[in-house]
Amino acid sequence: MNKITLRQTLIPLVTLSIICFMYFGPITRTAFENIIISLIIIVANYFEYKGKPFSALGLYRENFTAKNLLVIAPLVAFGLFVFYVFALVPGIEMLTGVPIDYSSMDQLKGNLPTTITWILIVWVTAAFGEEIIFRGYLMRQFAKFFGDSKISLAINILIISSFFGYMHMQQGISGQLVAGSTAALFSIIFVMRKYDLWFMIMVHGFFNTVAFACIYFGLA
Repeated sequence: MNKITLRQTLIPLVTLSIICFMYFGPITRTAFENIIISLIIIVANYFEYKGKPFSALGLYRENFTAKNLLVIAPLVAFGLFVFYVFALVPGIEMLTGVPIDYSSMDQLKGNLPTTITWILIVWVTAAFGEEIIFRGYLMRQFAKFFGDSKISLAINILIISSFFGYMHMQQGISGQLVAGSTAALFSIIFVMRKYDLWFMIMVHGFFNTVAFACIYFGLA
């Protein structure tokens, strides 16, 4: 493991404090807080990694290819969604006995303008925002401090996924468990893809797009 400098310790600690304040502080949460946090992270990485903030997140130029982002990523997203619908959600709802609360999505059913607006918003706030925060930054920082052994990776994925699941409290206990489990699958793919954040952004975006399309057509 490379020696970690004081700068590489203090900047992440300050950044993590800001993230926690944004999520749990007295300020009102907005739909775009993930974008604000992502911009803060990029600035923090700029100073920590001496002007190279994007590669530290996993945004590698060589992975920005049509095959990677527009062929493989959508196929993976569709496969994950099928598993999500037919195995993960039914399994967790059976375990808890509580259905997921999707009532906040009712406005999308049959409403094309609203559905398109929501899809655009989640591409920005979830696909880009959440992936930069949870996998590009928090997972990479954990690996920087604690390494990437199998035990470290397991703890890393467990902590990040639990945090992500907790953030979905509006969907009830079943929704939190499903969100956390989905985050764990995304994190495993992130590691298997050698921290390719471009790939995860596209997988996340296509996954949500398929989900919202199903809600629009009344299939969910």
